[in-house]
This record gives sequence, structure tokens and C-alpha cells, in this order.
Amino acid sequence: MKIRYETEADIEVITEMTKQAFENHPFSRNTEQFIIHALRTANALTVSLVAENDGTVVGHIGFSPVTFSDGSEKWYGLGPISVRGAYQKQGIGSSLVNEGLRLLKDAGAEGCVVVGDPNYYERFGFKSPDGLEHEGVGQENFLALPFGSQIPQGIVEFHPAFGATE
Repeated sequence: MKIRYETEADIEVITEMTKQAFENHPFSRNTEQFIIHALRTANALTVSLVAENDGTVVGHIGFSPVTFSDGSEKWYGLGPISVRGAYQKQGIGSSLVNEGLRLLKDAGAEGCVVVGDPNYYERFGFKSPDGLEHEGVGQENFLALPFGSQIPQGIVEFHPAFGATE
């Protein structure tokens, strides 16, 4: 398996794979493919990686800037992330997360946040910190990973593209 930055040739495959990956997800509004498109259009996909197996794209992850009510900067949101059904539970998602976090750190990011299952994301060091929230999301499912010692306080907002519905 190879992890690399997305190219223009990957866009259609990423869209279809993301749509399929979230089709039956219990917490999805089935808009993830639109979110990725809107982030790309807004030039807000800071890191957009694909996992490739024998020339076939089997996974994708995106990272985009987030804002904090306390003014903290250089933080990013993880997601959406998707892996083709037949390739799930093989470590592809974990490899994408690890590589994306490494690239963010190398670029001078201060940290990353994610909305997701703590049982999955805690393995990467994400935790649900006191004093940090994302409106409409339960505290247990909003997680942060600081790359230094500081965790911002207040309300986090993802890029407006996360409101995309088409």
C-alpha cells in the first residue's frame, strides 16, 4: 500500500468511495462527498491523502483549518476519512491518520480535532478535553490532539464547507 497526496485524477474516485463509505453510517447525513468537494473548491483541504493498493485508490483522508473562539491558530480538523468496504479493518484508515498527522506536525500545526468514535481515535492520542466543544456534538465524541502543551479553550468551528449538502 502506498499513501500519497491526491491528484486531480483521483477526485471522481474519492467522491464515489466516500459516498459508499458513509451510505449506511449511523451518524452520517450522507454529505461527506459534498464536504470534500466544497473544501477542495474553497482551497481549504490543507492535506488530502489517498491510500493506493496495486494502483487502486482504497482510502482517503482530508484535513482542513478550524477556528477557535479563543483565537487559537494553526489547528486542523480531521475528516472526512473513508476506506473502501472490502479494504476496511486492514489498517488503511490508521495509516492515513498517522501520515496526515505527521504531515501537519511537520508543517508547524499546533494540533488537530476530530468528531468521531473515541474508541478509534484515542489510539492516536486524541482525547476529549474539558473546556473545548463543538456545537451539536457530545463531549465524548469531540476529541483533540495537541502537538504541543497547549489545548485551546472554547468553541471550535470547522470550515463552512462542512455545511455542504450538494
